[in-house]
Amino acid sequence: MAAADQPLAIRAGGVTVLGVGGDGPGVPDSDGSMTAPSSRGTAIRTGISTADREALAVLLSVHGMGPLTLARLVGGLGSPAMILDVAGRSDAEKELVAASVDPEGTSRAMPKVVATAIIEAAGRRAAILADVERSKLRVVALGDPDYPSRLVAIEIPPPALFVRGTLAPLAAKHVVAVVGTRKPSPAGRRIASRIATALGRAGATVVSGLAIGIDGAAHAACVADGAPTIAFIGGGHAALFPRAHDRLADAVVDGGGAVVSEYAPRTEPTRGTFPQRNRLISGASDAVVVIEAGARSGALVTASWALEQGRECFLVPGSIDAPASAGCNGFLRDWPGLARIVSGVPQLLDDLGLMGSAGLVGVADPRDPDHPVPISPTIDLPSAAAVLTGRDEAQHRVAHALLRGATTVDELVAVTTLSVVGVLGALTRLEAGGLVRANRGRYEPLGSLAAAPAAPAVTAASAAPPASKRAAQGGPSTYRTEVQAVLRSRP
Repeated sequence: MAAADQPLAIRAGGVTVLGVGGDGPGVPDSDGSMTAPSSRGTAIRTGISTADREALAVLLSVHGMGPLTLARLVGGLGSPAMILDVAGRSDAEKELVAASVDPEGTSRAMPKVVATAIIEAAGRRAAILADVERSKLRVVALGDPDYPSRLVAIEIPPPALFVRGTLAPLAAKHVVAVVGTRKPSPAGRRIASRIATALGRAGATVVSGLAIGIDGAAHAACVADGAPTIAFIGGGHAALFPRAHDRLADAVVDGGGAVVSEYAPRTEPTRGTFPQRNRLISGASDAVVVIEAGARSGALVTASWALEQGRECFLVPGSIDAPASAGCNGFLRDWPGLARIVSGVPQLLDDLGLMGSAGLVGVADPRDPDHPVPISPTIDLPSAAAVLTGRDEAQHRVAHALLRGATTVDELVAVTTLSVVGVLGALTRLEAGGLVRANRGRYEPLGSLAAAPAAPAVTAASAAPPASKRAAQGGPSTYRTEVQAVLRSRP
């Protein structure tokens, strides 16, 4: 039976009670054991009350409260709100432990320490809900009308989501995840920006994990191009990780997207929360695109979730000598016929059904669905010249040099013939415009500049030293070799 034809209680992991999906494989119960989903199920109710929604927010702040434990408690006591009511009684601990026992005997009762934590959380209800309000979050419970429909169909849907922004972009006809390593090459970052920009222009919503690297490049490209994007994070909103992406998170929300977590606001991210977060990235999407992933990259976990959830999976191949591409290359080898290769941006859009075989299709723009937008088979990405319109000559020189592969101030000085002060001034203005970012003493294109194809030559090539002229004519690796030659030749 196809997943879409299965009863909701089965698809959501077996136990579905008032917005609470049962645990599935790989999700620990309150006692730390891995418990198989129960075979019993109760039809989900819609129109969840405010009291139940607030109770879910409080209960999900309790350490050790997994979906299965929560489902058993709801099944035994009637609703999330009733759990908090019981927590206020004199014999609360005994009642809560008794209510957590599976009638079928397939799971142990929850530990008393979890019952104690529920009682403590009930006593801090006002403070916990104040955290939610302070973080400008909405609690969207499984069963609410705006709960993402694609997530409902996965095996372990979160009982509730903590949302800053709007989930509307996840209702688009096409939703595609773009993920990858936290330590991408400059080329990998540019590919991520181009793919994300092309997807947004084709009417798809881009989903990612707000991490440093490929994830951040994908989100930033969408924001720069005015396309909504959705970020799933691996901890609570009040413990946002990485902190370096505070501004990017704000821009995602301001751009008509959302930052989403299944964790209460003050939940600290851990090594265990990120793989669980990854199942939401893939589950909320129709397909996952991986751009650069090392052999042990978390992006491969997302790719694995995609295959398990029946989503399409695409990977950008790379050099066999590049550590950042080892994971992608290996995944393509290990999953022939399931994992698909990305051979180009137009080809990817075609594979995703975002372009017709004739190469010109009218697709609905989610921001204006009544007016189709024609998509060219060559994908009209922003040119560097268009992105830099209105900026001075120094910024043009520095931006083009960055696109060609220069990364340090010394390299930029060598190939632009600008002074150190001139380069630093241009970099400051480009950073302020969201087009460049500093990363441990090196600089790289960002947003719409990163999505732009590299210029055929450095703007000031005619004024540059001979070696720089030769560098301007080659690819990034040749360019960097020539730049180093220029630096070595200087006194």
